[in-house]
Amino acid sequence: MNLVIRQAERPADAYMPIWAPLLAFNQKTVGDAEGEPFALTITAHGDDAVLGGLWGLSLWGSFYIGLVVAPEGARGQGLGTDLMILAEAEAARRGCRHMWLDTYAFQARPFYERLGFAVFGQIDGPAPMFPRVFMGKDLPV
Repeated sequence: MNLVIRQAERPADAYMPIWAPLLAFNQKTVGDAEGEPFALTITAHGDDAVLGGLWGLSLWGSFYIGLVVAPEGARGQGLGTDLMILAEAEAARRGCRHMWLDTYAFQARPFYERLGFAVFGQIDGPAPMFPRVFMGKDLPV
């Protein structure tokens, strides 16, 4: 087989063709490999425009929080906590045993620590972006 490596002109279009064979391998090897997405959105009353929210994914008994964003003018008013409480309830409903996420030094580590998350890994690098911390929380079974 004569193979060539090239940089994709449109990386967003390359994701699914690259992901598909890995997903097939995972599915064949351990099953149930697609995961189930979850999203909560924040909108203004009477408007469908998304101003923030939470996006997560449950897979193999774990619930990953990929995005948490409160609108800039509404931060510090409990929206982030509400999003995380709802996500944790959904994770428990799905039978997940733990939740995890990652955040950078300039983002929300203290917020997640107040919600019971603890650091389980870290990537160091230049300030102010780094370190990037990986945080987890066990859920009641």
